[in-house]
Formats: sequence, C-alpha cells, structure tokens
Amino acid sequence: QVQLVESGGGLVQPGGSLRLSCTASGFTFSTYAMSWYRQAPGKERELVAAIYSAGVSTNYADSVKGRFAISRDNDKNTVYLQMNSLKSEDTAVYYCKAVVGRVYWGQGTQVTVSS
Repeated sequence: QVQLVESGGGLVQPGGSLRLSCTASGFTFSTYAMSWYRQAPGKERELVAAIYSAGVSTNYADSVKGRFAISRDNDKNTVYLQMNSLKSEDTAVYYCKAVVGRVYWGQGTQVTVSS
C-alpha cells in the first residue's frame, strides 16, 4: 500500500531554514509527480510546491518562490522541501501528497516559525 512519511519539521526563528523530507513506499516513485502542501490553523490546505517525475519541472506558490526549493531523489524514494528565509506566515502543518490512482497524504509535519 502507498505510504508517505514526512519528517524534518520543528521550531525555527524567522529567517531560519529547515529541510523537510517525505519518504514514499508502495508505488513506483520515480514515475509520479510529488507535491508539498501546507495548512495553517483556520485556513485551507494550499499547494506549496510540486515536482514532476524526472525532477526537472517544478512549480511553486507565489508566496514561497525564491525561498523554498523542492527536489527529489528517485533512488531513495524521497522528496525534499528546502525552506529558507522562513517567515511567521510559513507556520503550518506541511503534508506530502502523491496521486497514485487516488490522492494519498502523509501524516504531516509541524513547522513553527517564531522568535
């Protein structure tokens, strides 16, 4: 069965950096697009970044362009989200998503940006 396991969240000061990881299993990872979403309290879940199967094409929300970078390692079945210059408004639970017949989500990892 498809499983997505996120890690790497935590508490960081404004201006700091974090790298999130999402390790996938149960499907042929290299052939599927992967994406990161986030959900802040009281808000809808929103797309942060997406990366296509070969890892060349990416897509970002305007709010994170130039600060976040999505990448993937198909040998490790892992997708990453490098987050730099973090702001308080980046505080949210971050989820990894894959569409393999249907939508699958990871359990989420909390990112808190606060001084």
